[in-house]
Amino acid sequence: MIELTGVVKNYGSLVAVDHVDLSITGGQRTVIIGPSGSGKTTLLRMVNFLEKIDDGTILIDGREAGYRRDRKGRLVMEKPDVICKLRSEIGMVFQHFHLFPHMTALNNVMEGPITVKKESREDARKTALDLLGKVGLLDKKDVYPAFLSGGQKQRVAIARALAMRPRLMLFDEPTSALDPELVGEVFSTIKSLAQEGMTMVIVTHQMGFAREMADRVIFMDNGRFIFEGTPLDVFSSQMENPRVKAFLDKVL
Repeated sequence: MIELTGVVKNYGSLVAVDHVDLSITGGQRTVIIGPSGSGKTTLLRMVNFLEKIDDGTILIDGREAGYRRDRKGRLVMEKPDVICKLRSEIGMVFQHFHLFPHMTALNNVMEGPITVKKESREDARKTALDLLGKVGLLDKKDVYPAFLSGGQKQRVAIARALAMRPRLMLFDEPTSALDPELVGEVFSTIKSLAQEGMTMVIVTHQMGFAREMADRVIFMDNGRFIFEGTPLDVFSSQMENPRVKAFLDKVL
């Protein structure tokens, strides 16, 4: 579905993502783990065209997407309308929700289909109500974000992303801003999406969730992929990669 080849992201002298290759297959659940500052969030933002890559290519369905070369051979992003269309097919759920505070839960979910996909208010409302029901928040449809718990806000954010009918969902540490007792309700929502076959890439510090959810786990450090395998490979007591083992010894 999506393939990144040799992608690089620099912030001045800091190499945040260092020649990474990532292939995302339809229906696959990929979980990326690793220490803070290893480039995980930056990588997700590059997949969603929220961060410009400095080198490499992004292919969608086998075709280069999102970038072109200028006359001097430098990578430049495509026009905003092209990027907007690409981004509309990739849902992203952020660590801190990013809901519109002046809109109810229902209007938050309706906004994207109306403004980006130009759907009618009636169609957008029907979809939004269905999705709020799906994430267990239909009774909160007229509530503003300030009066929702963290877990409820994140579930509204998931419903909002799903309202765009994305082919791929990206989750950037979706529970790290939540109190521990609220984590389960968000994980349950993500699990139900996985059971429906949604393609996902998830960045998380929750190792139990990674072990349970992933088809593939990638360990990232210093902007590079250090190890990749099944949950059984990564969380095995026989793990021989010293960097991965040291990390897991600290967090498990």
